[in-house]
Amino acid sequence: MAGALAQARLAPAGGDVPIGAVVVDRDGRVLGRGHNVREAEGDPVGHAEVLALREAGRAVGSWRLAGASLVVTLEPCAMCAGAAVLARVERIVYGAADPKAGAVGSLWDLPRDQRLNHRPEVVPGILAEESAALLDKFFASRRPIG
Repeated sequence: MAGALAQARLAPAGGDVPIGAVVVDRDGRVLGRGHNVREAEGDPVGHAEVLALREAGRAVGSWRLAGASLVVTLEPCAMCAGAAVLARVERIVYGAADPKAGAVGSLWDLPRDQRLNHRPEVVPGILAEESAALLDKFFASRRPIG
């Protein structure tokens, strides 16, 4: 999660919400990294998880990321949870829950949907306070004073 938090800290420089992600193999080696770039690149799918999954796929030479874990600072949205399921990651680890858009247990629960042919393990709440603090600081800096 430390690597995902480091990625999240890069996002605000481009005007993006501080969300970071890493994909690691079973030995803990980082296969891919990403932070939000939707604002910086005008990319509607420029989510940290998508970028980390893409980089991991290139690193292993396959879209199948069996045995890998997606580690992200905020509970993935439906797009990112779906991408993780389709990439066949073994585990999704996240920090802060997202009750407004989370798709790994909060609003929806894609990884545990019995209708899907792959269901990664979900590990919530890892360094949740640190992850939430980055988000709180980011949004507080954008609120009008007074």
